[in-house]
Amino acid sequence: MTESEPRRIGFTLEVKPHAYDPAVQPELFDGVLARRIIAFFIDLIVLTIPILFGAFCILLFGLLTLGFGWFLFFLLSPAAVIWALLYYALTFGSPASATIGMRMMDLEMRTWYGAPAYALLGAVHAIVFWISVSALTPLILLVGLFNQRRRLLHDILLGTVVINNRARAAALAAYRAH
Repeated sequence: MTESEPRRIGFTLEVKPHAYDPAVQPELFDGVLARRIIAFFIDLIVLTIPILFGAFCILLFGLLTLGFGWFLFFLLSPAAVIWALLYYALTFGSPASATIGMRMMDLEMRTWYGAPAYALLGAVHAIVFWISVSALTPLILLVGLFNQRRRLLHDILLGTVVINNRARAAALAAYRAH
């Protein structure tokens, strides 16, 4: 390397193209928004049941300790947040790249360039979702109606896309072929 050449810093930055094109692969996006809403409510039930069980246990413990155990209710909110973050991290970080509700609805989350989701992305996805919906009202979810990939605002911010899983996409493609 001569003195007149620019110095290199050791890595290159290349922009990857979108892995999923709705014009070429419409079966990946067919019905995603409606099934995503159902998946959300399934996940809400999965998240709520252990929290209600914990609250019931604290209630019983409080009765047994003549009210002293009820101080544990202060730990219930932080425990619920930790449980939700763990749930999303572990389910999105699994090989299916989907929560339990998403698996039931044949959906999976991928990065915009096609890689499967990972645990940290799952936890951050949950945080950004709840912040965006809390701050900007649930009307923010209408963003999915105005883009071809049916991505919601938090998907766009994090570079993720929710698509039909391989089995459902193959079935939809076969149905279109007939």
